[in-house]
Amino acid sequence: MIGYTMVGTTDLRRAERFYDPLMALIGQERCYCDEQVTSWGRRDNDRAPRFFTGYPFNGEAATVGNGVMTSFLVETADVIDRLFRIALENGGGSEGEPGFRPQYGEGFYAAYVRDPDGNKLAFVCYDART
Repeated sequence: MIGYTMVGTTDLRRAERFYDPLMALIGQERCYCDEQVTSWGRRDNDRAPRFFTGYPFNGEAATVGNGVMTSFLVETADVIDRLFRIALENGGGSEGEPGFRPQYGEGFYAAYVRDPDGNKLAFVCYDART
């Protein structure tokens, strides 16, 4: 259902330094990059969903939306823990430490962060083991 999602940035190179190690850990490659935008996904499959960060097309300042969040599906809780640490080490902020959220399902494990521009991200696993 999702073709791609994009979040704005005020500093594309800083955003790349933030997202590159996160995307590498979840198996996503840098697919496209120019002076306006960078994307990650699968280079061998242009139909697979992609994640972009870039400068807003209209030339206005990048801003975050209240209630807007991009969630990345991850295989294990251990990877989520690592993603959370990497995000914080690269200028992100915590919006919810890694842990089970039983209100969303028995095996639902997640961590929530903000990128350096304030965009909210989630790393989730639907069937994590205790």
